[in-house]
Amino acid sequence: MRVKDVMSSTVVGVSPDNSIRQAARIMLDHRVSGLPVVGGDGQLVGIISEGDLIRRTELGGGSTASAAEMTEPAEHRANAYIKRTSWKVGDAMTPDPVTIDENATISQAATLMQRHGIKRIPVMRDGTLAGIVSRADLLHAITAARPDETASGDEAIQRSVMVRLLENTGLEALGLNVTVENGIVHLWGVVESPECKRAARTVAESVYGVRGVVEHFT
Repeated sequence: MRVKDVMSSTVVGVSPDNSIRQAARIMLDHRVSGLPVVGGDGQLVGIISEGDLIRRTELGGGSTASAAEMTEPAEHRANAYIKRTSWKVGDAMTPDPVTIDENATISQAATLMQRHGIKRIPVMRDGTLAGIVSRADLLHAITAARPDETASGDEAIQRSVMVRLLENTGLEALGLNVTVENGIVHLWGVVESPECKRAARTVAESVYGVRGVVEHFT
């Protein structure tokens, strides 16, 4: 699936000249944790999120500097002061946000969210904002996923399980053997940790047509 298949195309954004109070009210009204910030020319210039607002002076944040903060360069502390006290979205937002093209895969979107620790990503189409993809959108993709129907019959099931055991499962070096009889997968090999045992069972259960799994681990 592509990002454009699951993204929200109705985008609620704010201007960099809007107030922090307005941005917070829009987040609450629309029940979102972040908003794209769009300039007068319609170009994406940043994103304002709950994370940007958590140290605001209205919440009592940043009134006193910690010992670690006092060791930072003056310009860093000055920027932090502006971010937590200015009334303008343009000063509090995160500029140059992480974006993704609408034709990227949902797997790429999930990887970006994990890597950068973010909950939503602006989606671009030919350099302009086309939508927003969020963690919730990716959950919808999971519920819409169809079972893998590539395997049919014991031999096909056995081949599918063997291939998947080598796909970044942590089991690649264990040399596990697989036999299948009437849709029942039998797993053989030396497996010491309970995590690896569960991973092997999960691999087998994820293959279409499997009726059960029997472990013969030593």
